Amino acid sequence: MAIATDIPENHRLSSKALVEFFTRIEQLKLEVNSFMLLQDGKATAQFWRPPYRKDSPQLLFSLSKSFTSIAVGIAWDNGFLDLDDKVISFFPEKLPRIITPNLAKMTIHHLLSMNAGHHDNIYATVANEQDWVKTYLSLDVEHEPGSHYRYSTHSTYMLSAIIKQVTGQNMIDFLMPRLFEPLGISRPSWETCPLGISAGGMGLSIPTEGIAKFGIMLLNKGVYEGKRIVSEQFIKLATTEQSDNRAGAERIDSAQGYGYQIHLCRRGCYRGDGGFGQLCFVAPKENIVIAATSSFKNMKPLQTLLDLIYEYIIDQLDNNVSYNPEYNIELQKLLSSIPNSVPAIKPVPVNMPIVNTSSYVMNDNPHGLKQITFHLKEGRLELQVLYGDNRDNILPFNFTEPMDTKDVFNKDLSMHLQEVITYATWQDENTLQLTLFYIETPYVVTYTITFHDQTIEFQFNINVSMNIPEYRVTGHLTNVQV
Repeated sequence: MAIATDIPENHRLSSKALVEFFTRIEQLKLEVNSFMLLQDGKATAQFWRPPYRKDSPQLLFSLSKSFTSIAVGIAWDNGFLDLDDKVISFFPEKLPRIITPNLAKMTIHHLLSMNAGHHDNIYATVANEQDWVKTYLSLDVEHEPGSHYRYSTHSTYMLSAIIKQVTGQNMIDFLMPRLFEPLGISRPSWETCPLGISAGGMGLSIPTEGIAKFGIMLLNKGVYEGKRIVSEQFIKLATTEQSDNRAGAERIDSAQGYGYQIHLCRRGCYRGDGGFGQLCFVAPKENIVIAATSSFKNMKPLQTLLDLIYEYIIDQLDNNVSYNPEYNIELQKLLSSIPNSVPAIKPVPVNMPIVNTSSYVMNDNPHGLKQITFHLKEGRLELQVLYGDNRDNILPFNFTEPMDTKDVFNKDLSMHLQEVITYATWQDENTLQLTLFYIETPYVVTYTITFHDQTIEFQFNINVSMNIPEYRVTGHLTNVQV
């Protein structure tokens, strides 16, 4: 069931304050792709920046961790595990030959609170191996568990592996009847490790409204629409300080303590967040939940967004606020016309350099693109891309409107078939720009193709990425069939 809507004035907030809030987001060029403000359980302001849509799943990156925390809480409530259970007790067949005292002391509580005892970032070491559990358990644990905060995606993965051990189910199957179905979230996807265990610390995809419903459940101390999801006791543990994350923190709302896979914020608020600005923000005193997805280059703009939330939403709450229809109309108009970043339509050159079925063999490049072929069909362009693997595809483009199709592209851990919205524009008579919005992720890919006599220059750019290389490569014409 969709979240009910209301006007903000019924919840102590003026439409004028929200107009100023969203105006500041645009002025600062914060690349927020979707946003939902919930007050007292009602959506009082929301938008999806085109081409992003309300029904589209969104990759959560590390916001997945907060869902894994709740999975552990549910398992704890149902007697599958205890928070002080030793991690080594679940994986007797994967233990190193020598079990150090610090490894022996590590518990589920330590995994949840990001103080398992590792000194350095262990992400790459674990991710590069086939057996993540065995690799994790083999690593040095330099600090006594509980004494040293170190944000660790694979500590969260270990929680997922423990869930699998004690329940016999992966995270999605375990959570479908216990969390996702009660929240009205359709069966999501969750990326896995090479051995098929849900990644836990990343890789979950759900729509923005699902993030908002999850936030309502947290705000209501484990209850959603009258049904208890997880115990109030676990929510209290998860949202109070379990680990000191202040040392070396650069952002104020990342230096307020850490709970169970949840960041504590100023003034009693807390949040789950993920790479490039995915957000579930909860303000218990104000009865507010904010869900957002973004395409930030890094996490610094997330702090800017949080600052705006405090300034224009939380600080503007007023019991005596009055309704002004003009401001409300202005707010609704603003929300319905949030500008998109899609390319502007430009005229097609009279002497377009593309010839039907012209094909180019590409030089070596980091993405493994081997060949591209152009097809012209009734004013449309089809780009046939050849990699020699499951990425081989024919992508449709239109010079006057977006096209909706499917393509295999990276998410967090691996390639997945997903929805992509495509745009085609001519920058000049020899330069074609193809833009691909992979709307289930923050990724926007731009192909800039410059045509010469017998060659093309092909440039691949991506707006945000942790591991996808940008490159420029030359292609050589192999055939022309008119």
